[in-house]
Amino acid sequence: MELREIEIFLTLAEELHFGRTAERLHITPSRVSHVIKKQERRFGAPLFARTSRTVRLTPLGEELRDELLPAHQRIRRALERAAAHGRGATGELHAGYTTPWCAELLLRATEAFRDPYPGWSVRTREVSFGDPYGPLLRGELHMQIAEFPVFEPGITPGPVLFREPRALMLPADHPLAAGTTVSMEDLAEVPLLRLDNIRSRPAVDVHFPQHTPMGRLIPRGPSCASWHEVPVQVAAGFGTSIVAARAAEYHARPGIAFVPLRDGPTLDYGVLLPADGADSPVRAFVDLLRTLADTEHA
Repeated sequence: MELREIEIFLTLAEELHFGRTAERLHITPSRVSHVIKKQERRFGAPLFARTSRTVRLTPLGEELRDELLPAHQRIRRALERAAAHGRGATGELHAGYTTPWCAELLLRATEAFRDPYPGWSVRTREVSFGDPYGPLLRGELHMQIAEFPVFEPGITPGPVLFREPRALMLPADHPLAAGTTVSMEDLAEVPLLRLDNIRSRPAVDVHFPQHTPMGRLIPRGPSCASWHEVPVQVAAGFGTSIVAARAAEYHARPGIAFVPLRDGPTLDYGVLLPADGADSPVRAFVDLLRTLADTEHA
């Protein structure tokens, strides 16, 4: 398989849509279809199961994706390193974040990074909950700060930067909103909203537990496609959400309340890196993030 064919296969494996794949790669859908059919003839078995409505990977396709993705990322990084070497000691580091407080830490690190790496610039961007790992897997980001735990092929968890106490975001007129704290056991009395994009079972258990510590069932509220839907659903009385306590500083709005959870685990934020490693400037930037986070939370 040529590098372009691998790129087409991996993009379709992510998008599961011929049109969107073609749009991302600036080619025609027929070109995508031709390349995939060529690959399937070579392997003697289908890589995708297609209907008029859906596209999904076959077991062979899943195995090929998991094998090719790390190698493809290494090739991309090698080409980036060669290009950076050709330009001299300059470059652009792309960093992602999922929350405003993660963004603030990135911006502080960006300022401090200019002295040891004057030829480098840092670009930051918000990572959507609808595509939480795509930008990093596609090579659009060199690193990102996100909620742990993360179990995703092609991604290596880096250091935990800080641990946040949690709170329960709930309708302002709910009886629990009048208290100074709530317990994990109180979750048995209120439905918990969910986010569609979280696929990892360990991550679901951390962020959306099914049972209280004493084993009581936690009822489920509606599922949300993005974080921005969550406060709206809470204000409308459809459910609650476990959040970082400091979310009250950034997401306060009429109709919702934030009550600290006095028990249960912290909400941890850490660095995510490509599985094939990171260049020296990226590693230096991660070290700087860790130093700043340690100072802030000392």
